[in-house]
Amino acid sequence: MDRVRRGAAALAALAALTTTFAACSDGGGEGSEETPEDVLAAAKEALDETSGVTLSLTTQELPDGVDGVLDATGVATRAPAFEGDLVVLVNGLEVDVPVVSVDSTVWAKLPFTRSFSKVNPADYGAPDPARLMDPDSGLSSWLTAATGVEEGDRVRDGEVVLSSYTGTLPGRVVDASIPSADEDATFPATFRIDEDGRLRAVDVSGPFYGPEGTVDYTVGVDDYGTDQDISAP
Repeated sequence: MDRVRRGAAALAALAALTTTFAACSDGGGEGSEETPEDVLAAAKEALDETSGVTLSLTTQELPDGVDGVLDATGVATRAPAFEGDLVVLVNGLEVDVPVVSVDSTVWAKLPFTRSFSKVNPADYGAPDPARLMDPDSGLSSWLTAATGVEEGDRVRDGEVVLSSYTGTLPGRVVDASIPSADEDATFPATFRIDEDGRLRAVDVSGPFYGPEGTVDYTVGVDDYGTDQDISAP
């Protein structure tokens, strides 16, 4: 009988230990679980603290008659500064434009020219790409401005597993980063966060170029910790 009692006590202790271990594995219990808003806030902090990243902005197509950005890729730093290349649709033609942005001034090497000149990116339906690194009005501000945030499916991007979070961005927030966006509209967005809690991509849709139609942009974020000295050309 004593052996039976000792066996029952051992089983009870094992069950208690298993329950405790499971609670610790879940982050300390239900009360300490991160909400979707917590996840996005932590991703904002990670983006705001990094020295630099590789940024991309892409869309498959623009509405008929619209001049704007089809593709942009380059290095963005905390300065904030940017150096990269834009593919701009102008009068139905795709134009490759090397771009440098430093101290709120944008230089571009326009078609049929050999040197950089100062430009107003809004003339080409483009944002100042360096502004996407501004903690208050750039890409990271989207993470904490999204409303109705819900966790979605996990997706695999090569060897990386990303968690998806959907929400809605106010137009004024998107417009602060991309001035061609309609500040009175709303923009459905899907944020993709990696296993280290960092933003890796945002899919965002809405009227980026007035009433001409909806544009679907994907903003990619990679190479956290990039350190590059970008100077005016």
